[in-house]
Amino acid sequence: METGSGEGGPAAAEPVWRGLPPGLLRMRRLLLVVWLGVAALAVGLLLGLLAGPVWAAFALLPLAATAWGWVLLGRNWRSWRYAERADDLLISRGVLWREETVVPYGRMQLVEVTSGPVERYFGLASVQLHTAAAATDAAIPGLEPAEAERLRDRLTELGEARSAGL
Repeated sequence: METGSGEGGPAAAEPVWRGLPPGLLRMRRLLLVVWLGVAALAVGLLLGLLAGPVWAAFALLPLAATAWGWVLLGRNWRSWRYAERADDLLISRGVLWREETVVPYGRMQLVEVTSGPVERYFGLASVQLHTAAAATDAAIPGLEPAEAERLRDRLTELGEARSAGL
């Protein structure tokens, strides 16, 4: 049985956190490899033709950045999570600087699901939350479209109920 006290009872249980799907990580890593691969090729060709073959070795810098970015993207992806609680939505992210956003359902004014061309190709969508205070606007990137729509519908329903005082 749930108590409404919110302190120490079953209602104060830890929230159930959900991570982001692996498709977001795949998409971001592919974009990293493509863009830095093009940069490495351009640097290698330009310096090789204009300054000589020894200078073309600077093309290794974008390749090193690719390896470093690969690891950082994985850590960042693992840091994103969200949880639906009785009265609010929690969004947590960040590796070095952790940031946790609490969005009360009653403060939500608009919940959008967006999906650009690259996100659609990877079967992903983002949920954008708009509140009365611009500082608490929040987003959850890279969700599967069905989950993004479910979350939008649930948050909209809860927001309408809380703002109506039900």
